[in-house]
Amino acid sequence: TLFRSGHSSWSHSASMSRIFIRTGRYVQLTRVLQRRRAHSPRLRSFASGSALLKAASNSWPNDVGILALEVYFPSQYVEQTELEKYDGVDAGKYTVGLGQTRMGFCSDREDINSLCLTVVQRLMERNSLPSTSIGRLEVGTETIIDKSKAVKTVLMQLFEGSGNTDIEGIDTTNACYGGTASLFNAANWVESSAWDGRYALVVCGDIAVYATGSARPTGGAGAVAMLVGPNAPLSLERGLRGTHMQHVYDFYKPDLSSEYPVVDGKLSIECYFSALDQCYSVYRKKINEQQKRDEISKPFTLSEFQHMIFHTPFCKLVQKSLARLMLNDFLSDSSANTESGIYQGLEAFRGMKLEDTYSNKELEKALLKASQGVFNEKTKPSLLLSTQNGNMYTPSVYGCLASVLAQYSAQQLAGSRIGAFSYGSGLASSMFSLRVSQDTAPGSPLNNLLSSLSDLPERLEARKRIKPEQFADIMKMKEETHHLANYTPQGSVSDLAPGTWYLTQVDEKHRRFYSRRPPTEKEAVHQ
Repeated sequence: TLFRSGHSSWSHSASMSRIFIRTGRYVQLTRVLQRRRAHSPRLRSFASGSALLKAASNSWPNDVGILALEVYFPSQYVEQTELEKYDGVDAGKYTVGLGQTRMGFCSDREDINSLCLTVVQRLMERNSLPSTSIGRLEVGTETIIDKSKAVKTVLMQLFEGSGNTDIEGIDTTNACYGGTASLFNAANWVESSAWDGRYALVVCGDIAVYATGSARPTGGAGAVAMLVGPNAPLSLERGLRGTHMQHVYDFYKPDLSSEYPVVDGKLSIECYFSALDQCYSVYRKKINEQQKRDEISKPFTLSEFQHMIFHTPFCKLVQKSLARLMLNDFLSDSSANTESGIYQGLEAFRGMKLEDTYSNKELEKALLKASQGVFNEKTKPSLLLSTQNGNMYTPSVYGCLASVLAQYSAQQLAGSRIGAFSYGSGLASSMFSLRVSQDTAPGSPLNNLLSSLSDLPERLEARKRIKPEQFADIMKMKEETHHLANYTPQGSVSDLAPGTWYLTQVDEKHRRFYSRRPPTEKEAVHQ
């Protein structure tokens, strides 16, 4: 439901059409689309390959970005208040100290392959997306169950019926950053000479689990799939990426026989803040250069992001990160007013260097107070999924994006700029921005995107609550059976949501086999 029949994306550039029509793929794709449209009126919403290539007629495809977005998370969770009692810690340690309410988790019935199968098929079915219209598929994940075979190759079984094997892309890995790298690669492909007019699919998925102890409540699981192409309701702002890469051991997984990472918590938080500072500095430099060319002299500040989303290891860190962006703006403005306004109460910290602020509790307290209103306005709505499901690793920042889109109308979001900070330990990080379309007409790509995510709160509430004792038993069982050969999973299939893929068997050669719970009748009609 991305494009309406008669939308401008259906119009053709005559020259580009002549180029594309010479290829056999154009003929094949057109015939498939025509047959599918005869049986499904919703398919009129998708442009043919040549119509997509129309965007390239002026050298660059227009408004390359996210056309559709789907989120999947486990159908069970544990309450963090109950986990506090079970773990014998002070009340509020997880709920207030970390800012977490619930934590989603998987039984042994789900793994990284099944999560990604579920979210990709769900996106394609809900949007009546022809398999032949996908030309690139890349998976960002750090959940490794095979050191050679990519998750992307497992997803190719979803395209077997269409005969479409001409799909570029593979898995991309660096902690929680792989999804962002995959998104950038997809956009680069659409804007490159290699683009053949089809869509790109970006898949981010992970299962975040920790050994028993203080880090366990920061787990979570889930997957996000994004359809990337031109004329998108959420377009990546060209030339506006600030990236910081560095060698550091803040979080890593050297034990290939275990799901659990090695974590230096204090160092990891310092690295996150330092990367945020660096990325914001580069982003501001680039956008200020753009604005100068447009004769805009006012320096860029946080105020120009209508929404700001972050990779979210835990929600309290995000609140501190939003405050840190304000600190960057404050220290860059020698004339900042500290008597009133957003910088009130920060005078004592005016001359500080950023690298000296990471563990300054007085500054942190003052910043959280000064930035509370800005946080509530620009970032808190994005934490809906994170606070209810936990850290999804690579999908984390895109779960935050989905949370924003699920809670605002097209009229409220139209024309806004959404800032995004993506971080992966080790480390890799980027800040970039998305511009929301101005088209709010009924049936517009923006309206359809928001409509597809409007059930997110309802889906979160529909999950099954699991007691901490049972949660601990499941984690122990998964620890003991991790990577076993000749293994049949023990978890309940009936507890999985309709349409969910699940693991049925691992044979003696470690080959994995999957099945799918039948989708609901409503979902089935879109197949």
